[in-house]
Amino acid sequence: MKGRIALATIVVAASVGSATAAAPLPLAPHRAAYQISLADDPSGERANSQTPVAASGLIAYEFTGSRCEGYNSNFRQFTELQRSEGAPVSSDIHAITFEDGDAKRMRFQIDSRMEGSDAPAVAGSASRPADSADTTVALNKPDPETMDIGKDVLFPTEHIERIIAQAKQGGGTMQARVYDGSDTGKKVFQTLTVIGREATTPTPESDFADLLGHVRRWPVTVSYFDEKARDAAPEYVLSFDLYENGVSGTLKLDYGAFALTAKLKRFELLPIKACAD
Repeated sequence: MKGRIALATIVVAASVGSATAAAPLPLAPHRAAYQISLADDPSGERANSQTPVAASGLIAYEFTGSRCEGYNSNFRQFTELQRSEGAPVSSDIHAITFEDGDAKRMRFQIDSRMEGSDAPAVAGSASRPADSADTTVALNKPDPETMDIGKDVLFPTEHIERIIAQAKQGGGTMQARVYDGSDTGKKVFQTLTVIGREATTPTPESDFADLLGHVRRWPVTVSYFDEKARDAAPEYVLSFDLYENGVSGTLKLDYGAFALTAKLKRFELLPIKACAD
């Protein structure tokens, strides 16, 4: 099981109390927690001997910073899957990243622990000196290595900003190459995003209606493909409501053989530091 949610997808605005259609909301510091459960009927048509019959876990996420000082994220996901036979299988992923406000540089450290084996830590940085230049990745862990991953690569926060911009222009589809340092640190995802019409019904995040009820949102589905695996199915498909201020509502993560739901259970805004003139 690839037991993680793409770092690109969980990123909330300072002035949520004064949102207007004419004034786009900036991304702003926040903390969020999502409770994980099994999304599908375990006896459904996708079921097999390895299909989980139950799932539990938690995603904890903290996002701080601003466009002038850069963005920090701290992501932790613990998942436990119970199959019809045998002991539960668990995974624990912890990722810390920094992206500068101009989306020219990113640093990352990712630690993954899976039941029965611990994947080596992945750490390094990615940078591009200009929009037209190749993006260079310099890995420190598990082994020192430098590689170019080509042009037109988006980092996670930049990807979210592009999706929001596309949504405000009417939605539709968007393709993008995305790099977040995950897996071995060498993988680039080819993504296909489908953005639906702006929602007009009350927010489903009713526990946080005072913070999110007046913020524009769109249904979004992002499919993540391994760029090197030609003509393969997506590694996973992520569906969620994306709010104009960047927050992701309750998530559905589909791995093909089964799917998980991550329900937004706790959410708070953190103080924002204004950029100096």
